Amino acid sequence: MGDVVRWAVFSCALVPVVLLACGRSFGGAAGTAVGLAAVTCACRALLRRAERNAARSAAERAAPHRGRHGRTGVGAHRGGHLSEGSAPVD
Repeated sequence: MGDVVRWAVFSCALVPVVLLACGRSFGGAAGTAVGLAAVTCACRALLRRAERNAARSAAERAAPHRGRHGRTGVGAHRGGHLSEGSAPVD
């Protein structure tokens, strides 16, 4: 993402210079620079959000869901204890 931000900053600086060189007014060039900066900030925020969501999604896929209390394996179930009158059937 660093390269994208560097290119965006470069563009925000270059476009007003080119507009001034082509004879546009200073106010128009400044307005364009402000608009480009706003779009760049919005895109940067969206990129960060997308990266966080992708990282979260990858982490959720890597760690399997283990149920409500996270119990797995032998003896992890919650069952009733055998009472004195009942015995397991063989």
